[in-house]
Amino acid sequence: MDNYHQSNVVIIGGGPAGLGTALMLAKRGYKEITVLEKRPSADYYEPDKSFSYQIDGRGQKLTDLLELTAKLASLSVPSTDFYFTLIKKDGSRKTSKLPIADSSRKTAYWLPRASFVQLFYDEIAENWQDSIRVLFQTQCSEIQQNGARLKIIACSEDGTQFTFTPKLIVGCDGLNSIVRQTLHQWEKGKSHRFEMQQFDSPSAGLKYKVLTLPPQFPLSEQEEDRAESTMAYGIRSTFKERSKSISLGLLPFQNPQQPRTANIITYPDHQIWQIETPEALTNYFQQAFPQIPLEKIISASEIARFLASDGGSFPLPQYCSGLYQIWNQTNDRATAVILFGDAVHCFPPDIGQGVNSALEDVYLFHETLAETKDKLSQALPRYQNLRQADIKALIRLVQISYPWQYNQNPLQKRLWSINFFLRLLLNRLFPFLFDPHSFLLIQQHELSYSEILAKSDRTTRLLVIFLVAIVLALLLVPKII
Repeated sequence: MDNYHQSNVVIIGGGPAGLGTALMLAKRGYKEITVLEKRPSADYYEPDKSFSYQIDGRGQKLTDLLELTAKLASLSVPSTDFYFTLIKKDGSRKTSKLPIADSSRKTAYWLPRASFVQLFYDEIAENWQDSIRVLFQTQCSEIQQNGARLKIIACSEDGTQFTFTPKLIVGCDGLNSIVRQTLHQWEKGKSHRFEMQQFDSPSAGLKYKVLTLPPQFPLSEQEEDRAESTMAYGIRSTFKERSKSISLGLLPFQNPQQPRTANIITYPDHQIWQIETPEALTNYFQQAFPQIPLEKIISASEIARFLASDGGSFPLPQYCSGLYQIWNQTNDRATAVILFGDAVHCFPPDIGQGVNSALEDVYLFHETLAETKDKLSQALPRYQNLRQADIKALIRLVQISYPWQYNQNPLQKRLWSINFFLRLLLNRLFPFLFDPHSFLLIQQHELSYSEILAKSDRTTRLLVIFLVAIVLALLLVPKII
């Protein structure tokens, strides 16, 4: 069966950026908005993609616009109530509150990815069904040139084929975006605007898998000693060798009935990825974590699922310089194409800016639409000029801000810590000269990524001058004496 649709907007990818874009455009008065999403539902649970989001002030620019921040807060654990319990290899525990370096910082909210996507979808279902249609289990299979317009061919899981000829195509379909890849193919021989430029990072290439744990799982043999849903946990293994040592990292959830997810992040050559049988994996976990009752926490079925899973790897920081294209711009029936989120900038999760930068993309596009009175021929180039420098700065910030947090190199992590606390100290002593570390500056959502990088680079230059002056003084003093 083939369904033809004349649609004003087609958004490919129904994650946070895709549904956020649909809501933003509907709020601006756009009609006939179609979202294509390959997952079966907004709250679909994928064990190895059960990420937790921290929606900070940057991401809240869009939730404020959509009047959804209060609902977001009700589903989340606020950063002001973030507590972390470290369970050491000997079973001892230490609970601490997440330090807030900037008391004026806007409260951020922790929640599962599925809960955040469902928040947007519920808003569509309740208030915007006349303007927005979301097609689940449907993905774009091809984008074709169709005279003066572009044609989207999509197919649902049941074999139904859809054809769209929209005025605006929005690519929110991730790193392997079919929208960006199609634009890149069409640009071959002309430019490399839609080709991803890749950069090194100490965290790129790290492999991860996720263990699903029961809600309020036991922490010891004592019945009342159970995990709190709103508590973050770090569980250290007894192993010391780099090829064997692991940690279980759990972020907080507001819902006490929701299964917990434990992240395991290591080098690709780690021993855990070489284990081939459920018995061997069970034995490995029991040796690694004798301080917790694993037999009551990890079921045999979860062991089997974990073993069969391919997991994932952190990508290289990367971006493309082309953010939009207008097809046949001189024609009244032109099609505009724009890219948001991972489709145009992708990186490891070191600084928690994956979802927030994507939401900020959408919000800044809203601003350019408002400034140009929704004239896409003016709004898209204006948006690209506004956002290009920030995206390039964001990729650099990912490289330098906190890439050693996964304990992959203890020496480098110590050096990073020295640099972090040195900048923090100098900022408190001489705030007119030195800025705090970029990892803290990112929390200041009023600053653009370009401004943050400029402040970080300025402090780096001053530190170099300061250290050179100290060395010269040490060399000259003996001669003077």
